[in-house]
Amino acid sequence: MTNTRTLLAASTAIGLATAGAAFADAHADFQPGSGDFDWSGYEGFAESTDLTGQSLSITGPWTGDEKAKFDAIVALFAEATGADAEYSGSDSFEQDIVIAAEAGSAPNLAVFPQPGLASDMAARGQLSPLPEGTADFVAENFAAGQSWVDLGTYEGQDGEEDLYGMFYRVDLKSLVWYVPEAFEEMDYEVPETMEDLKALTDQIVEDGGTPWCIGLGSGAATGWPATDWVEDMMLRTQSPETYDAWVENELPFDSPEVVAAIEEFGYFARNEEYVSGGGETVASTDFRDSPKGLFEVPPDCYMHRQASFIPAFFPEGTEVGEDVDFFYFPAYADKDLGQPVLGAGTLFSITNPSDTANAFIEFLKLPIAHEIWMAQGGFLTAHGGVDPELYSDDALRGQAEIIQNATTFRFDGSDLMPGEIGAGAFWTGMVDYTTGADAQTVASEIQQRWDAIK
Repeated sequence: MTNTRTLLAASTAIGLATAGAAFADAHADFQPGSGDFDWSGYEGFAESTDLTGQSLSITGPWTGDEKAKFDAIVALFAEATGADAEYSGSDSFEQDIVIAAEAGSAPNLAVFPQPGLASDMAARGQLSPLPEGTADFVAENFAAGQSWVDLGTYEGQDGEEDLYGMFYRVDLKSLVWYVPEAFEEMDYEVPETMEDLKALTDQIVEDGGTPWCIGLGSGAATGWPATDWVEDMMLRTQSPETYDAWVENELPFDSPEVVAAIEEFGYFARNEEYVSGGGETVASTDFRDSPKGLFEVPPDCYMHRQASFIPAFFPEGTEVGEDVDFFYFPAYADKDLGQPVLGAGTLFSITNPSDTANAFIEFLKLPIAHEIWMAQGGFLTAHGGVDPELYSDDALRGQAEIIQNATTFRFDGSDLMPGEIGAGAFWTGMVDYTTGADAQTVASEIQQRWDAIK
C-alpha cells in the first residue's frame, strides 16, 4: 500500500475532507462525506484503488449542462484514486470516436448513446471486454438486469461474445401523460392494464370527449413517434425474443406478429373517435405541438403517449406532478408478458484498455456514481442499489420506479435497425399507414427495402 492509500485506509474521512481546492470550488455540493449520500462504498473504493500519477480520458455525447453534471462524477473518481481524469464531450461523438479508434488514438473510455455503434466497433476489435464479473454484477443489480447484459454483449473480432458495454443513463419511453384535474373531473382512473386503457378510451368517447392526442410530425424525421408506439406494442403482444428477432430482421418485417403490432397502434391512431383530428391530423401534427391538447379547457384530449423528454414542450410553467402527470403504458393482463419497458440509454465501453479504465467501470458500479447525477436532475438509472430519495424531483422518482418494476427492458428498436430502415422506411411507412394504407402492404414495402440493402 502506498503512502496515499495508507492515509486513506487510516482515516478516509480525513483524507476525503482534504479534497483539493479545485475539486471543492467546482463541485462544492458533492464533496465526499457531504449531503444525504451514503459515502461508505466510495470510501471503500478509495481505500482499495490507488492510481496516483495515472491518467484517464473519457469521451461521449454529453456537452453543456450534461457535461457539467458528469464532470462532478469524474472529479469524484479522480479524488478517490489520485488519477488525472478528464471527460470531453462532442456533438459529433459518433464520427469522432470512429476516427480516433481507426487512428489508434482513442480515449480510454467512450460513452455510446446507441448500442449499434458499440457493437460495430467491438466486431472490428476496437473495444475491449469489460472487467470479469461485470456481466454478473449487472444481471444481479440492475432492474431487468439480463436485458442490460444482452444489450451490452457483442461479438468481438475473434467471433466470441463478451460484455463490451455497461449501461449508465437510461431514457424511458413507455409513458402516458395526462392532466390529473381533467381525470378527476370526469372520475377517470389511471388504467392498470392495456384492457383497462382501451376501456378508458371507449369511456371517454362515450362521455363525449376525445381520448388521445398523437403527432407524428418532425420535419425530415416525420413518423418516428409512431415507431415508438409500434415497438411498445410489439413488447406487449410478443415475447422479448420475438422483438429481438424483429429488430435483427430474423423475423421479417411483414410477418403476422409485426403487422399485428402495427395494427395495435392503428387501433388508437386510425380511429376518428379516439384521436384528436383523426389520422390525417395525426400525420401532420408536429410531435412537439401534439401534447398541447391536454392543457386546453375543455381538453382536446385526455392522454398522450410519449417519452420522458416531452415536458420540455409543455406550456411554460407547467409543473409535472401537479399540472400534469404520467403513468406506465400498461401491458395486457391476459398475455403473460410481464411489465416490459421501452427506452434508450448510454453505455460505457473501453476503447483504450488501462488500469484506470477498468477502475472507472468498477466505480460506475457504486451507487454514488449514479446518485450524484440523480441529485442534479435529468438522470435515470436501472441500478437497483441507489437511494431513490436522492432523485431531484418526484417525476424522476416515479419514472425510476417504472424502470425498477420492469421485467424486460428493450432498446428503441428503430435505433438498432439499419439507418435506411429505422430512420427511413419505418418512419415513412408509419405515416403511410396512419393516413390510410394497409398495414400488411406497408410492412411488406419496408421488408423489401430491408432485403435490398442486405
